[in-house]
Amino acid sequence: MPATRTAFHHPITPAAKCLHLIRLQEQCVRRDLIAATGLSQPTITRAVTALANSGYIVERGDLSESTGRGRPTMPLELGEPNSLYAGVAVGTLSTYIALFDLKGRTLRSIDVDIPVAHMSPDDFVQHIMAGLHRLSAGMGRPLATVGVTTSGTVNEDGEVTAANLGWHGVPIRQQMREQFGVPVEVVSISQAIVGSEMQSSLDIDTPPVMALFADDSLACAMSTPTGVMAIDVASDHLTTQGLLNAIGQSAVQSLQEVVALAEQQSATRQALDQRARGLGSLVATLADAHTPSTVVVAGSAFIDDPQAPATFARTVVSEAERAPKLRMIPSHREIVRDIARAVALDKVLREPLCLV
Repeated sequence: MPATRTAFHHPITPAAKCLHLIRLQEQCVRRDLIAATGLSQPTITRAVTALANSGYIVERGDLSESTGRGRPTMPLELGEPNSLYAGVAVGTLSTYIALFDLKGRTLRSIDVDIPVAHMSPDDFVQHIMAGLHRLSAGMGRPLATVGVTTSGTVNEDGEVTAANLGWHGVPIRQQMREQFGVPVEVVSISQAIVGSEMQSSLDIDTPPVMALFADDSLACAMSTPTGVMAIDVASDHLTTQGLLNAIGQSAVQSLQEVVALAEQQSATRQALDQRARGLGSLVATLADAHTPSTVVVAGSAFIDDPQAPATFARTVVSEAERAPKLRMIPSHREIVRDIARAVALDKVLREPLCLV
């Protein structure tokens, strides 16, 4: 199963490592940063000074404490830069657009009903522009980055191929960069799920995490030392459309309708269970090949069918040589918020001083 591209990565520069740790805590001091990163005191001092001069962090001299000889211990906390970070989670029928601050708090958000497959990529970008303008109106804060998550695959040039969106090599990153004039990152949904896990962990070197997204599309990704690698899982029969094709009832158009029908028809319930077991077998195979410590699953395949998670988990445990920890993102709203936030903040968290 070949990789398509990488995105995100663990903090590499001293400034990025310090910002990562300070951002996830109310306060910390330099010795905490030295202990967590293994970097020298002069290196930490230079990084903290650069971050403070750029407005990313604040040195709380008013809370300093004397510890005997030497300089007093001065707490550090996240600053409030004036910039906005935009995240866009592209869905088949609805797209979530949000503005975040550096802490990752949602400042404003909207859901825009856009049947992406029925419009041109140019028209789609115009809709996103209009949505971001509406969100940022009156805030008086500049946009620093735009991040986009999408189904399908994303190549090194930010070109997207996604059957459910009707996109085939669409240069969405280039188009959005031309429109917004700020750094734009485009990643797959599964990559953004892993990125969100990395951004929320106090461990700078997060243990290997894999994500599987199963919905109108199927996507998988995993963290590696060089970034989050998208893994090709071309199993169309495990998508929602694949399930609908297997059931073969033209009157049923959505997974929710399939689940409702399964209450009266055992054959439909069997089709749902077969899909859940198929997803479990896929994860077991991937876990044996890549040995992640945790697998995060998300998407309607797990959310909209109450019986699917247990069937899926039993299959993974029974078929994997060494079953990983399993965790499910329990709602669609939580998924889109997490992935939009992760891709919105990716650039600033990886290269904070480059955006100043």
